[in-house]
Amino acid sequence: MSDWLHVHRGEAPLVVAFPHGGSGLGGVEPRFASPWLARRDADWWIAELYEFVRELGATTIATEVSRAVIDVNRDPSGASLYPGMATTELCPTTTFDGTRLYRAFDPEDDEIAWRRGTFFDPYHAALAAEIARLRETHPRVVLYDAHSIRSRIPRLFEGALPQFNLGTNNGAACDPLLEAALSEVCAQSGQPWVANGRFKGGWTTRHYGAPAKGVHAVQMELAMRGYMDEPADLSEANWPAPLHENPAILPTLKVLIAACLTFAEGTSA
Repeated sequence: MSDWLHVHRGEAPLVVAFPHGGSGLGGVEPRFASPWLARRDADWWIAELYEFVRELGATTIATEVSRAVIDVNRDPSGASLYPGMATTELCPTTTFDGTRLYRAFDPEDDEIAWRRGTFFDPYHAALAAEIARLRETHPRVVLYDAHSIRSRIPRLFEGALPQFNLGTNNGAACDPLLEAALSEVCAQSGQPWVANGRFKGGWTTRHYGAPAKGVHAVQMELAMRGYMDEPADLSEANWPAPLHENPAILPTLKVLIAACLTFAEGTSA
């Protein structure tokens, strides 16, 4: 659709979204104290990891804009999704580790409004349009919001994050049968996992998930160690590390996506 927003249309009742895989700085690069820091917290290689979903007929939506410019998975009003917990804003002012992003002053209201109109609104207009298109021919559509994050970020969570972090807004964003099916896949993986733990689903999951209207939204937050090396001390010289040639978690991801399609297509209860 543009040089920063990419929509691949499929006909299966599944939309896979990649809101944080981008590293572009949206024309505001001079504002950042360090362009590398402004890119460091991307969900590195997430679209490449899930490339197989296109072969299954899934629709994919991805933005090339860094989450440091604007986070399209935050509440556009600016309200925190996790009150009382450390997090980043609609237009983040710090990295996940708490390092300041800007050379001088943080984005003010007029700049935030420009970024929202330029990036946030078109991304969600495209996402809403694809869900509506698929609902015209399918009684149920699954929105799978694909994320990843470094395994250890003390400011955000204690210790090592589980490999698979399923978020359904505490069950409100999808049918319990879908949550149960995905939980079973995670349990069978042999890797640590949790449902609705530190990550319960961001604004996308909470906004679009409407089971009564046939839209079932889930977020999957992956610990990056499952598909790339994570250096103990990150630097411009070693981060991002390359995608593993044969990611250890890829077989489980394929089963997760298959479970989403099975549910959406109504081929089992």
